[in-house]
Amino acid sequence: MSTPLTDAADKPVAAPLSPVLTRRWASPRSWTIDTYESLDGYQGLRSALQGQPGQLIELMKASGLRGRGGAGFPTGLKWSFLPQGDGKPHYLVVNADEGEPGTCKDIPLMMADPHSLIEGCLITCFAIRAEFCAIYIRGEAVHPLRRMVNAVNEARARGYVGKDILGSGFDCEIVVHAGAGAYICGEETALLDSLEGRRGQPRLKPPFPAVAGLYASPTVVNNVETICSVAPIVLGGAEWYRSMGTEKSPGPKIYSLSGHVTRPGQYEAPMGTTLRQLLEMAGGMKDGIPLKFFTPGGSSTPIFTPDQLDVPLSFDDVAAAGSMLGTTALMCFNETVSVPWAVWKWLEFYKHESCGKCTPCREGTGWLVAILRRIVSGQGTPADLDTLTDAASNIAGRSFCALGDAAATPVLSSFKHFRHEFEDLVSGATAPPVTADQLVGAH
Repeated sequence: MSTPLTDAADKPVAAPLSPVLTRRWASPRSWTIDTYESLDGYQGLRSALQGQPGQLIELMKASGLRGRGGAGFPTGLKWSFLPQGDGKPHYLVVNADEGEPGTCKDIPLMMADPHSLIEGCLITCFAIRAEFCAIYIRGEAVHPLRRMVNAVNEARARGYVGKDILGSGFDCEIVVHAGAGAYICGEETALLDSLEGRRGQPRLKPPFPAVAGLYASPTVVNNVETICSVAPIVLGGAEWYRSMGTEKSPGPKIYSLSGHVTRPGQYEAPMGTTLRQLLEMAGGMKDGIPLKFFTPGGSSTPIFTPDQLDVPLSFDDVAAAGSMLGTTALMCFNETVSVPWAVWKWLEFYKHESCGKCTPCREGTGWLVAILRRIVSGQGTPADLDTLTDAASNIAGRSFCALGDAAATPVLSSFKHFRHEFEDLVSGATAPPVTADQLVGAH
């Protein structure tokens, strides 16, 4: 960005942001190690290896970096949870599954700048005293998988991966692993089970991965964007990193804009940027049709309406407004979209992706889909509305992992803002968005 962001009152809310995470994306052959090294690549690693692991953990704490995978947990604090002197191997696992509907930031990062992830992995491994890192990539993402494998091979050939890295005595191996394309494997413990060769299903916690993760050893699980932020912090320092974003959510962020947007895509901006500002960068709503509702962090986050256009998109501000920042997957829907139709589509996804381990999610998602199918096809009854919210309420907070909460959220949040649309479909006041024939085989 070349000009400061402004709020509705034209007051600056952030300094101009020179790209950090996306700074190399437009460079010729940005994915190669030659381009990466010409643009400060692996300088952060060289600097990190001159210090001590504990210093890096304290640096991450001071920077205020929070996990970019959705939960926003402080990264330095997570690293510090690993026990020291326990005699067990330590592991780093990078969650590159990116299955949340509407999310598209990690795959572009791996496509355009895979070495930034590798360098971040190496620094993180040094900090947590790990000698092995696994990058778990979604099975359908074949192109970024190949690009990451090639980048690891390039890094190994230059002495950045393997034994005695840069003559420091530090050993670290990186393996790129392809999953089988299951949404549940975005949950960290299901991912670990998948890595170990078992069916991807969430584990009972505690113990947490920091104590018993991969192969029952202390493990850090971080998102791609989180790890890609590590090397810039090592080079720039905590104060520099905190100069961007908000006090409680510092740093830059990649926002994914999709839906009825003139120029959908990935936009890097300081944490705390609003959707109104992002829409200005993206050319506004497509065809000038006004915004009706949007998700601040993917379909598993409570929906917002135009009343929340000026909510700063940071972890705490979005939570205070009644939703979650999640993966900053901003799906924007214009006034032509039926809310019950959108909720039905999301629920078909969650029903399909439920691992089936726990009853509330396994059975509840099926009930929600069955009721929504009746409603969107004009066959619903007033009693269906109460049953729908009752079922969703009994799934939320009662499932083994967050998938159940994710499935209940679209129902409960849409009823909060758009219950009248469900009532109008049931009463016949509005035409159903689909016919019974169209539902055959739909999922």
